[in-house]
Amino acid sequence: MPRAPMSAEVRRDALGVPHLRAGDVMELARLQGRITALDRAWQIEHHRWRMEGRTAEYVGAHGLPWDRFARQVLLEPTVRRCFERLDRETRTWLTAYVDGVNETLAEGLAGTPEVALLGLQSYAAAPRPWEPWTPLGIFWGIHLLFGTFPAKLFNAHVTDRLGAEALALFHAEGVERAEASGSNAWVIGGERTASGLPLVAGDPHRTIELPGCYQQVGLACPEFDVVGFTFPGVPGVQHFAHTGTVAWGITNAMADYQDLTLESLAHVGHGPDGSPLLKARGIDGWEPVRASTETLRVRGEADVTVPVVVTSRGPVVTGLEAEIERLVAEAEAPPQWTDESVQPRRAHPAPHSLRTPTHVEEDLGFGALLPLLRARTVADVEEALSRWVEPVNSALVADDTGRVRHLVVGRVPERDEIGAVLPVPAWDPRHVWHGYRRGPGSDVDDVMVSANDRASGGGLGVEYATPFRAGRIRELVESGEQLTVDDCAAIHVDTRNGQADLMRELVAAAEVTGAAAAVRSELLAWDGHSDTGSRGAALFAAWRTALVRWFSEHPVLSALHEPSGHSRIFAAWTDVVTQIGVGWHSMAHLGPAHGIEVGEGVRVALEHVAAHRDSLTTWGERHWLDPVHALDATGRAPHVPRDPVGGDKGCVLAAASAPGVTDHCYGGPVARYVWDLADREASRWVVPFGASGDARDPHFADQTPAWLAGALHPVRPATGTGGTGGTG
Repeated sequence: MPRAPMSAEVRRDALGVPHLRAGDVMELARLQGRITALDRAWQIEHHRWRMEGRTAEYVGAHGLPWDRFARQVLLEPTVRRCFERLDRETRTWLTAYVDGVNETLAEGLAGTPEVALLGLQSYAAAPRPWEPWTPLGIFWGIHLLFGTFPAKLFNAHVTDRLGAEALALFHAEGVERAEASGSNAWVIGGERTASGLPLVAGDPHRTIELPGCYQQVGLACPEFDVVGFTFPGVPGVQHFAHTGTVAWGITNAMADYQDLTLESLAHVGHGPDGSPLLKARGIDGWEPVRASTETLRVRGEADVTVPVVVTSRGPVVTGLEAEIERLVAEAEAPPQWTDESVQPRRAHPAPHSLRTPTHVEEDLGFGALLPLLRARTVADVEEALSRWVEPVNSALVADDTGRVRHLVVGRVPERDEIGAVLPVPAWDPRHVWHGYRRGPGSDVDDVMVSANDRASGGGLGVEYATPFRAGRIRELVESGEQLTVDDCAAIHVDTRNGQADLMRELVAAAEVTGAAAAVRSELLAWDGHSDTGSRGAALFAAWRTALVRWFSEHPVLSALHEPSGHSRIFAAWTDVVTQIGVGWHSMAHLGPAHGIEVGEGVRVALEHVAAHRDSLTTWGERHWLDPVHALDATGRAPHVPRDPVGGDKGCVLAAASAPGVTDHCYGGPVARYVWDLADREASRWVVPFGASGDARDPHFADQTPAWLAGALHPVRPATGTGGTGGTG
């Protein structure tokens, strides 16, 4: 292993979590890059391929849909410009981190199971060097689908097939539209804690990935000493950290900061190379576009050529290839119909461009990362986060003076409200941006909870989570006295299901007899907790699945099953059953106003469960850990046990399933933490799986038992454990 400078030190705790120390901030960044490339080589290299739009080159054709999107959305060119616009110190810091990655990436990749399964040993021995902007691309690639624009694709589909009035079926408060995005965070003022100083706690909810999407790390140099979580491949810490005197955590503020614009393109001839020349319709008429092509290499198959078109609204990210084919075909053989009222429905989605603050400002907010590491007070964190761009977050911050503050940070465009729900035509001036809206900030005296609810989101979005999680956390906090880290850890894993009350309301009114009546009685007797050993929770899940499928098959919604034509990377947002599953409670409330007799569906669902009652066991046997791995589509992903998981989408322990599709646990808390401002060494944290991304490593999944049990580990490193550099 190449040696770090003698002033660099790596200590690992009993779980293999690296705690790094170096002589200055740049040396520390290089060391963090080195250690990340050793611990998470396969994971970060795969993320690098994604940001470049080159996954299919290495893993095969199933990587093409993402690669096409990455090239068309201008992922790497945009983050390169973002890097070039950063201040000099931040650019130097990112470059130092990337230098560290490049020093040890080959060593980290050597022999990893994914490299062996893909037969990439020769590549792994001499991987292409990372670029200084690669960390920005990794971060943005993770978060591009984290915003609101995929939901607008579904909104447009619903409006096109059923009319705008049908959006209410999917848009009532509480529909959490992103696949598993969300979080809990809360802060408790010193008046309620045993120490007299604040506690900050939380757990981010995302798709559960293997390896985990957050990496625990300690970072120390003469300027600062920080523990926190980082996205592997990105330097510093971003969302959750404790600097010794100030700590913070975030949730998704559910803000709407991404716009889809409906584009109208016209074919105006061919270029010298034979490629079609296009123009786009804007507010003032037809205007030129930037058009080019990209070649995607596909392992084992022929190369694929992808068109890239950028209008004044942004890059076209869906519907482009089919639209170009249509335009060229019509130029050669114009259609015979002329009556606008009888034009046939498109056989493919219309082209839409994407506009984000990052595209427009060429700023991803990485100027906040070094100031966050150096923060000592709440005011320092607030100043650092004033540079944040996206995703838009609700942040809870506390320091060792006892000050507590709630912030909503990021850039949200100021424009007509219609753009927050549906794509707006490019020739309609309502899509125009008029600057940015700032989120609110406020001091907190007692308790503040942020759980993707409207109250904590700052009013910058359209759709929020129901207030159940936020209310339940506040209830649990306010019921205690002299609260400690252990009290917060118990709140993390509360399994009271906020969907139970609606279920009781519906099934109590159902007119059923015989076995179905017995199921109803058992459901009404369920205590409402989605615990792994609960038969009632399993019965509820089976009833919910049957109801979701009944809704999805209802004749009123049949037109929604017509193909949308969108890429499968948007499937979590455009699949009808999935969308009904995450928002079934909205349909249960509003269905009757749209011709859906909900009581009939409740009865059918009870009878369905009654017919299969003997096969029902416990919630844990239906709801087991099923993480996503990059090689799932190839059948080559590492195996993990089918561990039963408590909680559900409606719980504080928001271990998500997909009602109507699967009860497996595919999303939920991808980290948990409690930051103690009285004593950082009393703070605790845990992740699913472990510190290493290599399935051969003993620290690949050694934190899973604690994560399943709701236990937390100390953040302090062990003394004298080996590592790289001065303690090696």
